[in-house]
Amino acid sequence: MQKAERVVAKGGVRGGKPVGNVTRGTTNPNRMRRVDRWLTGPQAWRLRAAADPLAVDLGYGASPATAVELFERLAAVRADVRVVGIEIEPERVRQAKALERPGLGFQLGGFELPVAGSPVLVRAFNVLRQYEEADVPGIWRLVQDRLAPGGLFIDGTCDEIGRRAAWVALDAGGPLSLSVSMRFGAFTLPSDVAERLPKALIHRNVPGEKIHAYLQAMDRAWLEAAPLASFGNRQRWSAMCRMLLDAGWPVQDGPSRWRLGEVTVGWDAVAPGP
Repeated sequence: MQKAERVVAKGGVRGGKPVGNVTRGTTNPNRMRRVDRWLTGPQAWRLRAAADPLAVDLGYGASPATAVELFERLAAVRADVRVVGIEIEPERVRQAKALERPGLGFQLGGFELPVAGSPVLVRAFNVLRQYEEADVPGIWRLVQDRLAPGGLFIDGTCDEIGRRAAWVALDAGGPLSLSVSMRFGAFTLPSDVAERLPKALIHRNVPGEKIHAYLQAMDRAWLEAAPLASFGNRQRWSAMCRMLLDAGWPVQDGPSRWRLGEVTVGWDAVAPGP
């Protein structure tokens, strides 16, 4: 487990160096499709409304493939989008430079986001999980302070090929929601996503914590909806989401997202205890 040695208490940067540490960099093409589908779906309004359509793929890893994919997907929402892939490891940046094109660039840096302008979208996937839980609030604050008005920061985790994913969405004021998105057939129970929870939650999946109660509620609703399996897992997942909503969980979005194997809940319902 790495510690974010250069994340200092008040959000400063030591010696002008990039904030953070080199991570393993493991990635695969199309690994981020689930979160990108969310960014270009219910969150697309943020990019459309932005005065400066700047987005950042923070910590894209050993291959720039996911940064290229993010650019192509966001360009379908707004043609003049600018995407900057940021990596703390110089050789990864050097290799990615060959893929630069109008609207897509790569830059050396870390959580301080050394880009010109304030991004409206920042995606950091499979990055913070390699730090300690105590580092998360400081890292979040660094990125939040760089967001444009209406901007969104995504801190998420997924498996090696993107079948199970979970992410926290934050704006400048703090965390807004937790999303879970899984490929049908890639899980037995919804709580199988537990090993892919973002760093702020992964160690809190224990009795007495809200995230544990939420995952247990998902499992109960999934099992209760078992009779609908004969109509397909989309129907079963949608029924699970409806049960959660009816039970008082602050489920966001709606059936069009549920059919994708996705569910988003308000952050207060899953936020870690003190």
